[in-house]
Amino acid sequence: MKKYVAILIAGLMAGAALQAADLSKGKAVFDKKCAKCHGKDGKGQTTMGRKLKIKDYTKAESWAKVKDEEAVKAIKEGYKRNGKKVMPAVKGLSDEDIQNVIAYMKSLKKG
Repeated sequence: MKKYVAILIAGLMAGAALQAADLSKGKAVFDKKCAKCHGKDGKGQTTMGRKLKIKDYTKAESWAKVKDEEAVKAIKEGYKRNGKKVMPAVKGLSDEDIQNVIAYMKSLKKG
């Protein structure tokens, strides 16, 4: 029971952190570190994005499949699909930067 309460609290804290995020700072980091593959619009329609089959993060269904904790882990550690690394870890970001980037990416969601 204590484990579930701790998980619930961690999830609520992550959600609260995203709500308090600074979207303009998130956009600045996204443009510098992420847009090359994810596209400035978040649709993943760049050369690398199409090659890696990056999700369109303007679609609500893409976010429905990604938990905040998973997004944080992907940014910090990189992302593997079928055991193959498709996204390297993004170095030099603070936890605040990461929360801002995720909040900014979520702001691109339509519907």
